[in-house]
Amino acid sequence: MPPIAYEQRREQIEHYFDRTAAQAWARLTSQEPLGHIRSSVREGRNRMRDTLLSWLPRDMHGLRLLDAGCGTGALAIEAAERGAQVVAIDLSPTLVGLAAERLAEQGPTLSSRIEFCSGDMLDEGLGEFDHVVAMDSLIHYPCEQIAQALGRLAGRTRHSMLFTFAPRTPLLAAMHRVGRWFPRTDRSPALEPVAAQRLQMALHAHLGAQDWQPGRDQRIAHGFYTSHAVEWKR
Repeated sequence: MPPIAYEQRREQIEHYFDRTAAQAWARLTSQEPLGHIRSSVREGRNRMRDTLLSWLPRDMHGLRLLDAGCGTGALAIEAAERGAQVVAIDLSPTLVGLAAERLAEQGPTLSSRIEFCSGDMLDEGLGEFDHVVAMDSLIHYPCEQIAQALGRLAGRTRHSMLFTFAPRTPLLAAMHRVGRWFPRTDRSPALEPVAAQRLQMALHAHLGAQDWQPGRDQRIAHGFYTSHAVEWKR
C-alpha cells in the first residue's frame, strides 16, 4: 500500500485532534486521575519531554525555538521559562486554544515569550529558529516523509532539531498491519512504525548535504507508550 501524501495525512491528524480527541487529550495532559493505560502514556510522555528538554541549553535567552506540534503547550512553557522566544504551533486550533488558557493560568508572565498558533509546522512564514523540537508530531508519517519534513526545517534552523519517531518493533508492526484492516472514522490516525536504520539513511540523504549530523538518541518505553528521540545538529 503506497504511503498517504503528507498533506492528506496532515488533514486526518488535524481532524482527529481538533474534533474527535480534543477532550481526551486535554485530560491526558492534565493532572486528572486516569486509568492504567492512559496513566502509563502520560508518564511516558512526561519522560520524553524531560529528555528533549535536557538536550536544549539551560539558558535560552536570545534563542528562538519552534515547538512543532505543541499540543497543550507544556514543552513550550518550560522552554520559555529558560528564556527562549517560542513559536508553538499545532494543527489543532482547539488544542492551541487550550494551551493558551493553560499559559494564562500557569505562567501569565511568560505570555510575551510564547506565540501560540495553529497551522502547518513546515510553514516558511514562521521564520528561522535556533532549535526545533517535534515531540510525537511526526509519528504518524512514514520514513521518507519524516526525512523530507526535517529537510525543509533544516534550512531555517541554526543549531539543532530534536524529534521523535515510532520505532518499528515486532509488536507495533503487527498492530499496525492488523489495524489497517479495521478502519473507523473515530480512530486515531495510525502510527507509522519506522525502522531506525532506514530512517537514519533517509536523514543522511536529506540533511547531510546541509551540514547536519546525528547527535544523541534515546528510546522511552513506559507501559503503553513507546517513542524514540533523536537529535540532529549543525
